[in-house]
Amino acid sequence: MADLPELLHTTFGFSAFRANQEGVCRAATDGRDVLLVMPTGAGKSLCYQLPAIARGGTALVISPLIALMDDQAAKLTAAGLRVARIHSGLSREDARQACRDYLDGALNFLFVAPERMRVPGFPEMLARRKPSLVAIDEAHCISAWGHDFRPDYRTLGEHLPALRPAPIIALTATATPQVQQDIVAQLQLRDPGMFIHGFRRENLAIEVVEMSKPRRHGFTAELLKDARARPAIVYAPSRKAAEELAGELGRRFPSAAYHAGIESSVRERVQREFQSGKLEVVVATIAFGMGIDKADVRTVVHTALPASVEAFYQEIGRAGRDGLPSRTVLLHSFADRKMHEFFLERDYPPVGDLARVAGVLTDEYLMPEPLARGLKMDLDTFSKAIEKLIAQGAAQVDMAANVRRVGAASSQPAWAAGYAAQIAFRRAQIDRMVAFAETQQCRMTALIRHFGDTADAHRPCGNCDFCSPGTASAQTFAAPTGTQARDLRAILRALAGATSRATGKLHTDLALGIERKAFDVLLNALARAGLITLTSESFTNGEGKVLPYKKAALTHEGRSEEAFGLAGVVLPSSSIEGETTTRTKRGGKARAKSAGSNLFAAPKAEQRSGAAPVLRSAEPVVGYRRSRPATVEPSAALTADQQALDQQLRAWRKAESERMGLPQFFVLGASTLRSIVLERPRTVAQLQTIHGIGAEKAAKFGASIVQLCNG
Repeated sequence: MADLPELLHTTFGFSAFRANQEGVCRAATDGRDVLLVMPTGAGKSLCYQLPAIARGGTALVISPLIALMDDQAAKLTAAGLRVARIHSGLSREDARQACRDYLDGALNFLFVAPERMRVPGFPEMLARRKPSLVAIDEAHCISAWGHDFRPDYRTLGEHLPALRPAPIIALTATATPQVQQDIVAQLQLRDPGMFIHGFRRENLAIEVVEMSKPRRHGFTAELLKDARARPAIVYAPSRKAAEELAGELGRRFPSAAYHAGIESSVRERVQREFQSGKLEVVVATIAFGMGIDKADVRTVVHTALPASVEAFYQEIGRAGRDGLPSRTVLLHSFADRKMHEFFLERDYPPVGDLARVAGVLTDEYLMPEPLARGLKMDLDTFSKAIEKLIAQGAAQVDMAANVRRVGAASSQPAWAAGYAAQIAFRRAQIDRMVAFAETQQCRMTALIRHFGDTADAHRPCGNCDFCSPGTASAQTFAAPTGTQARDLRAILRALAGATSRATGKLHTDLALGIERKAFDVLLNALARAGLITLTSESFTNGEGKVLPYKKAALTHEGRSEEAFGLAGVVLPSSSIEGETTTRTKRGGKARAKSAGSNLFAAPKAEQRSGAAPVLRSAEPVVGYRRSRPATVEPSAALTADQQALDQQLRAWRKAESERMGLPQFFVLGASTLRSIVLERPRTVAQLQTIHGIGAEKAAKFGASIVQLCNG
């Protein structure tokens, strides 16, 4: 076993490990099975490559995409290592030579696609000379509960015992706790080291904008017109949309479309030119990104709602891999949910179709086309049914795509329950993605909680449009107008007498004369300022359909008299249509005017004639961390000393906010201020233990706050 830091330096030229890498490398080098969940760009590949080199022999790497294999193989070859690949893009002779080299012990790494394990004799060939380590990349593909399940991955666990005693390391950037457990079970990992690290991306500013579909292409072009927003990846919901938007963007800057319907040579050229910088923007379906190691992507835009939070997280992770500030923008509307529900029905055939297909399968492999014709079923539906039966362990296919049954495939109860659970899970993924888009909390914190990283699930990021609306690029924020302020106070008064209220009923009862969407904008603004909480609920109607709704409730700060001053309440200057919605007569339609903004330039706060100040800043609000009202419990009246400190801090905060030209909550949130009053930190170190005070904010304001506390 080589010295790992020395091997890291001599082989890869790195002077030190990145965060969380060394422990993984040592565990795998020592022969322990490992599950590694680490964000895109955090250095997962090194965590199997370095142990493989340290252990000697040949490492077997199972990887799902040709682009991913080729990229990794090229880098390892450049480092002076002996590497071979076996995939459909190479000739049969190349594959045979790779096998010979493997058996001769002439390789450090052999990369194969998962479907290669279905080739008769191939797993047996691998077992003739045991690998020193087995790495399974994009391991979430093995789980039927993952966002990118692939049937070929599901059978890997059957072949791994023959490759023991090699340790197995499963790697992925996106796995919920349920998927993590499924990976361990399916791969039969033995007492694995569980390394679940680093879902937080400190340099990513996540923004979510509700916007109608017709406006999204023009909005994206405007967002990316500033050179600082490029290179960029734009994700489109369909091949047609990708090509149309790429054409529009191509008139402004070098852009190209990328999707599975394009010839492989064209896709390779697009990848190559994007990597080299010749192309500045790629507009793609989800087929693009895996295996693309471009460090300087500044912006990722989703022009439609992704199918799952896991997919969204993986895709935004392609921005800012160099560690520099980067931005991601998600555009969505209710229509996106309907689109995903349509796709769900399309991709998951009725149970009756699966039963018909299962009924004609035999123990022998049969060609799918005659079976489909015999059932008078189109081949696409037949193929989808086969895919779902494979996922439930009721069917198998060989390398020629011939199909046979497995076990009691014709017995519907054997697979129907699992299939129903799979559909319910996919529907829940859509629900969770919608909930994320609509959530009124720190975007990064919401993602971290989704992946079960409880140790890091409470610190707001300070970068997203919820934490720092003044630095958002996709939309501007402004203090409420007089009419809006009156409506906001009406909402606070209506909530004062109840534990919580359904937002739909609240809108009806208040009858403010504004549409429901405008009302929701007001609720979101109050939640962003920490004056109310919004929680998602659901009920089942008489037809058995589950209907979602939201409840609003006041926070501790929202119940104080100070709340009616609306300090820190800001509203987006763009409505769902990207326009400023004006108040209308009861029952009338909303009239609107263009908001207009220089999206990436983010002009400094300015006073517009006849309008509230627009809260945008060319400089980020340093160290801003959103306060969490829920962490500050209601307490008895303050003591005389605490009241004096409270008044001094408020006066100081007001002066600082005026000096900076920003709202007072950008300096200190209400709950953070109260925590300081209650805890009275005497040193900057003590101040940093208070929620809402990060290192940068402590550096900027710490001396002044501590001086007041010691006064």
